Amino acid sequence: MAGRLNGKVALITGAGSGIGRQAALRFAAEGARVAAVDVNAEAGQAVAEEVAAAGGRAVFVEADVSRGRDCAHMVARAEEEFGALHVLFNNAGISHAADADAVDTEEAVWDLTMAVNLKGVFLGCKHGVPALRRAGGGSIVNTASFVALLGAAVPQLAYTASKGGVLALTRELAVVHAREGIRVNALCPGPLRTELLMKYLDTEEKRQRRLVHIPMGRFGEAGEIADAALYLASDESSFVTGTAFTVDGGITAAYVTPEPEETSR
Repeated sequence: MAGRLNGKVALITGAGSGIGRQAALRFAAEGARVAAVDVNAEAGQAVAEEVAAAGGRAVFVEADVSRGRDCAHMVARAEEEFGALHVLFNNAGISHAADADAVDTEEAVWDLTMAVNLKGVFLGCKHGVPALRRAGGGSIVNTASFVALLGAAVPQLAYTASKGGVLALTRELAVVHAREGIRVNALCPGPLRTELLMKYLDTEEKRQRRLVHIPMGRFGEAGEIADAALYLASDESSFVTGTAFTVDGGITAAYVTPEPEETSR
C-alpha cells in the first residue's frame, strides 16, 4: 500500500523523545526515509533502531541545533545517506525550569532558550533550504506552540517569546520561498502529556488546574501532533504554507481568566 511519504526523505530534530520520536515512527511507517536528529545520542539511536525494527529506514545523527556546524552536518548526513532531503521538521526545543517572568528570568536562561528554540529553527532552515532546493522543493515544519498565539497563564517568558519568534520566522520564510515550491508551516501544539510539560505539572492538582483551560478536557498526545506534522509534510497539504497550524484541544478558541494562583508555579 502506498504511504503518504513514499519516496521522501525527512529530517526530524528532537527525534529522541516526545513529538519527534512519534514523528520519526509515523513518517517512516508512511514510507519516508528518516534522519533522526537529537543531542542525546542514546535516545536518538534508540529511535533509529525502533524505526528499523518496524521495517523502516532511518539513520541517527547527533547534533546540537543551536550550533551552525551541527546543523550543516545533519543536513549533509541526510543527503549522503538517502540522496536528497524533502521534509525538514525543526522540532527540537527546550523549556527551562527557571524560565519565569521578565524580572526573575536570568539572562543565561533566556539565551539558552533562544539558542535552541529560535536560533535552532533558523539554522535548520539556513542549511535545510539549499537541500530542499536541490530536491526540487519540499516542506518545512517548525514546532511553535499555542503560546505563540496567546499569553501563557504560567510565566515562561523566554519559551513564549522564542515560540512567537518561530511563528514569525515561519511566516516570512513561507512568503520568501513560496515560488520555489518550498512550503513552510508552524505547528502550534496545545498542552501535551509529554515529559517537557509533565515535569512542571507534577501533581494531580496542578494538572487539573491546567485542564480547566482546555475545552476538550484532556492533554494532547505526542502522536496527535505527529499526525498533524505528517499532513504538513505530505503532498496532501500542497496548497498550505505560512500557517499557524493549531492542534490544541480548543484552548486558543476559549475565553478564560487565569486564577490568581496560576501566575506562579
